[in-house]
Amino acid sequence: MKRLLLDFGGVVLLTPFELRDRAEPSLGVAPGALSWAGPFDPAGDEAWRRFQSGEITERDYWAHRAAEHGLDTRAFMRHFYDPPGDHLVRPEVRRLMEAERAAGRPPAILTNDLQAFHGRGWMAAMEVLELVDVLVDGSVTGVLKPDPRAYAAAVEALGVAPADIVFVDDQAANVAGAAAAGLDAVWFDVTDPASSVAEVRRRLAAGSSRPGEAAS
Repeated sequence: MKRLLLDFGGVVLLTPFELRDRAEPSLGVAPGALSWAGPFDPAGDEAWRRFQSGEITERDYWAHRAAEHGLDTRAFMRHFYDPPGDHLVRPEVRRLMEAERAAGRPPAILTNDLQAFHGRGWMAAMEVLELVDVLVDGSVTGVLKPDPRAYAAAVEALGVAPADIVFVDDQAANVAGAAAAGLDAVWFDVTDPASSVAEVRRRLAAGSSRPGEAAS
C-alpha cells in the first residue's frame, strides 16, 4: 500500500505565477506589471533560471521578487494568498487527497517554506490541511529539501518504507533528492497539472516504485 507525500506550494497550492492577476491590484501596480512567469516562461525570467541552475535558492528567488516592491517575503505573499481558502488549492490535487484519505491513507506534506511564507494563522484557515495527518515543514525543522534528512523525517513520521511512499514535488532537485532517498518520486509539472495528477494516481495504483521518473 503506497502512501502519498506531497510538496505544498506549487503542488497543492497554486503558484504565485498563476495568481499574478490577483496580486497586482493589491500591490497597487498596473495589470501585467508582474511580468515574470517562472516555469511558465523560463526564458523570460532570469532569476528563475538562476534558481533552477542552483545559483540561488527558492527563498532567494522570492525574496528578490518581494524586494522589488519593498517587502519581505511573507508580506509579499499576502498579496497573492490572502484571504486563505480553497480557491487557492488545485482542485484536482484536493480530489486526490480526499480520495486517499477516504481510502484510509491520509496524505502527508513535506514542504520547505509553509510557515515561513504564510504563518500559522493562515495555515489554520486552510481547510485542505485538515486532510493531512503528517506535516513536515523545513521552516520549522530547519532542514530543507533536497537534504536527505528532510525525506528521512517524513519517512519516519509516516512509519513506512521509503519505497512505499509516492513523493510529489514541482522542483526537479527535490524530486532527485527523494529518488536518491529511495522514495517513488514524481515531478509535478505546474504547466500541466492534470497529467501530473494522472501519473501520481498511476503510481499509487501500481504499487511498484519507479523512482525519479517525471510525470508524462
